[in-house]
Amino acid sequence: MHSPNAIVRMKFLLLQQKYLEYLEDGKVLEALQVLRGELTPLKYNTDRIHVLSGYLMCSHAEDLRAKAEWEGKGTASRCRLLDKLQTYLPPSVMLPPRRLHTLLRQAVELQRDRYSALGNETKMKLICFSFPCYTQQILTEHCNEVWFCKFSNDGTKLATGSKDTTVIIWQVDPENHQLKLLRTLEGHAYGVSYLAWSPDDTYLIACGPDDCSELWLWNVQTGELRTKMCRSHEDSLTSVAWYPDGKRFVTGGQRGQFYQCDLDGKMSDPWEGVRVQCLWCLSDGGTVLASDTHQRIRGYNFEDLTDRNIVQEDHPIMSFTVSKNGRLALLNVATQGVHLWDLQDRVLVRKYQGVTQGFYTIHSCFGGHNEDFIASGSEDHKVYIWHRRGELPIAELTGHTRTVNCVSWNPAIPGLMASASDDGTVRVWGPAPLVDSQDADGLNESCSNMDS
Repeated sequence: MHSPNAIVRMKFLLLQQKYLEYLEDGKVLEALQVLRGELTPLKYNTDRIHVLSGYLMCSHAEDLRAKAEWEGKGTASRCRLLDKLQTYLPPSVMLPPRRLHTLLRQAVELQRDRYSALGNETKMKLICFSFPCYTQQILTEHCNEVWFCKFSNDGTKLATGSKDTTVIIWQVDPENHQLKLLRTLEGHAYGVSYLAWSPDDTYLIACGPDDCSELWLWNVQTGELRTKMCRSHEDSLTSVAWYPDGKRFVTGGQRGQFYQCDLDGKMSDPWEGVRVQCLWCLSDGGTVLASDTHQRIRGYNFEDLTDRNIVQEDHPIMSFTVSKNGRLALLNVATQGVHLWDLQDRVLVRKYQGVTQGFYTIHSCFGGHNEDFIASGSEDHKVYIWHRRGELPIAELTGHTRTVNCVSWNPAIPGLMASASDDGTVRVWGPAPLVDSQDADGLNESCSNMDS
């Protein structure tokens, strides 16, 4: 040991354990001898000495453990003591605690730094073989513009909604990740511009464009319509969000009506005057986030009828989504692109560059492992992908021929993503296929250009 102070601290920790174990065994005289003859002469942490002396008044072992916040004599407390002692020992004597965890964390940080230092061409080659940047399937069953797409919470299905008034449910093959048509839900009087899966993926709600006053609640398992809701033909029900319990949801639109509903179609009295653009229910079970025509996101509680401002932008918020932990919100802002907000600190974290967005509604998403990535459609017919910590896109995916309205990243398969476009197609994106070495150069060139 090179530091005398470290030796004193280690002796103090050892003697403190010895003192507490004597007290637990009822050996008060031996404990008093440790306190007076061994701990006090160290002349270290006198405040702690006074606290330890107070434990002499404990009437029994349980009282001692409670007041000292101590596990008691045995393996647990001695392991904790050893962890503390290890922090003072050089690695040549004993490795510090959680050394493997520390090394792994440092390795991850090093890889991130090295990745950031790579040239764009090299980055594209790496992304190409591990990332959803290659068109593996084009779904053409819709016969008009496709306005929305969303993977189910378990990742086994994809729902797509179109101007052709249909919703199509696609089954994801767990082996090859190919999608096949499972069923078509028909009968909507308007086009389908928004879809929301229930938390357990049993139900799917379909909403229409601004002039739509009804929403449809489908049982996905049976393909049957559970209920169709319409309170007034003057309403505009364009957005919906489920509460975490899966028994209630909220819906609203831009004509100032904002309802809470149950599975039987019962709608509460409206929260008047809230012109809703997009909705989200937080995991606390009570707070509903709503973006409105005042370029803000506010939190609403239908139980105590309270509301509060959370996000304020300078331009209209066309849509938004929230990360799984409820901390981050991803906003598509008219003429500004994609913005990332911290909902807890209520600060703008980052503005992502590249995407083209006027006043059309485009839906972006979080994705990848730990939701480290962000994807968005664009009016320039591309899909843009960013790392959450970087403002410049790491990939620009081409293939669509008109505006890309919505992007959905599979929550269970990080290498699978879908995009819906006004060109009437849904593109399913996956990693580039494995190829022979003689074909690698051509594929690398394709990936670097991101031209599928």
